[in-house]
Amino acid sequence: EMSLHLDLHLLRTLVAIAHAGRLTRAGERLLLRQPAISLQIKRLETQLGVRLMERSPRQVRFTAEGDTLLSYARRLLALADEAVA
Repeated sequence: EMSLHLDLHLLRTLVAIAHAGRLTRAGERLLLRQPAISLQIKRLETQLGVRLMERSPRQVRFTAEGDTLLSYARRLLALADEAVA
């Protein structure tokens, strides 16, 4: 049985990208440069063994797996924020 640790920080980056529509804009919101954002998504993709998004210069498009993870990410982050509150 494989145990996988999902980093909430990486999930927050994923949600920021979905909200901003572009890696650069998500980076501005998170105070990170675009290469750092790309690296975080790459880490998440490597961890999960799936591609989460298709990137183009203008925008990012989530894959089916990316959309599924995004749905979980929003719920997990809401629960984490609730727990902290």
